[in-house]
Amino acid sequence: MAELIFKDLSFENENERVKVNFLRLFYFYLEKSQLEKIGSYELTKNSINFKSLSGNNARKKFEFLLSSGFRNLKNRLNNKTTTYIHQSSGIPLIGTNYFGLVDRGTNIIEAKPITSCNISCIFCSVDEGPKSRRKVDFVVEKDYLVKEFRKIVEFKKNNNIDAHINAQGEPTLYADMADLVRDIMHINGVKTSSIDTNGLLLTKQYVDELADAGLTRINLSLHALDPKKATQLAGYPYNLNKVLDIARYIPTTKMDLIIVPVWMPGYNDDEIPKLAKFAHEIGAGKNCPPIGVQNMLNYRFGRNPIKETNFDIFYKKMREMEQQHGIRLIFDKSAFDVEELPELPKPFKKGQVVEAEIILPGRIGSEMIAAAKGRLISVPDCHKEIGQKVKLRIKRTKHNIFLGELLN
Repeated sequence: MAELIFKDLSFENENERVKVNFLRLFYFYLEKSQLEKIGSYELTKNSINFKSLSGNNARKKFEFLLSSGFRNLKNRLNNKTTTYIHQSSGIPLIGTNYFGLVDRGTNIIEAKPITSCNISCIFCSVDEGPKSRRKVDFVVEKDYLVKEFRKIVEFKKNNNIDAHINAQGEPTLYADMADLVRDIMHINGVKTSSIDTNGLLLTKQYVDELADAGLTRINLSLHALDPKKATQLAGYPYNLNKVLDIARYIPTTKMDLIIVPVWMPGYNDDEIPKLAKFAHEIGAGKNCPPIGVQNMLNYRFGRNPIKETNFDIFYKKMREMEQQHGIRLIFDKSAFDVEELPELPKPFKKGQVVEAEIILPGRIGSEMIAAAKGRLISVPDCHKEIGQKVKLRIKRTKHNIFLGELLN
């Protein structure tokens, strides 16, 4: 008898199929007939018991079946095809802004464990959420992310590293978030950590778990105190009272809080001073500014409900609000302890022609993602199949985020 127990998988019977849930947010199906070919079995929530097989034999056969199932992984929020990126996948974690790791030449290292969001903010720069036009989603194995994060920290040779978890979407959808924070904070040289979140999935218990794991700051995307405006900006049903309750609770823990609204001229002009006063009243900004107002910018593949405001006008407007309401809205980089540090070496130069292999679908239009020399390269207007070899001219290399033009 072999009982296979799983931490990240759970099972549900559905007629002639078994639904396999993965990391809470994702799922795929296995046909019961396929399981029966392995042997007689019984399911519980987190285990499968093959009565007539030895442990090694059962695990080998079942894992082969699982690997096939993972090719059909879906996101339960939007039913989009999802790729699970793990240590044995052969997929690098550097080269794209969609997932993995980004080093912008400072002591801040960005970790992106997941794509997808639970709301659809009308100004979203990456067009995430239930209304998203993005084609696919990605989720990264926690241990793989930590392993590669450690390599960047070791390269930096600095004891003031800030781990910034800013998924292309909502990071609290990632089931392993607390463990990810804990493991990253145990890396020598990592001093602080933070996440960007809309706060809707946070509970007091979850906040406590993140604090115990070592998270030092929550960057809360809160854009209005007026319920109608908050819902309008979220582009989706929005429980403002819940977010406000969580915002009040965070400063009572070991973590810090900064409220980071996006200024949307014509939408939330009157809300920015209110948010600044609210942040001050609840004790945000113990070791950082209590508020960090962001200028809404237009992005080619984002949602752009209004024309962006240039930064001269943005700063002028913020200073006017400061004087009018007796608040502070503008803070420089020194408030966040940002240091310039060597950036990871780039294996390609702009204009260079490289050979690469198509390994993933992209998220936009006919984009595909290629790999070469341990880096990912986004390839727009690409109709090649996964596994095909291609020649690319490198068009972008900034911060080890690569864009390639297809040549064959």
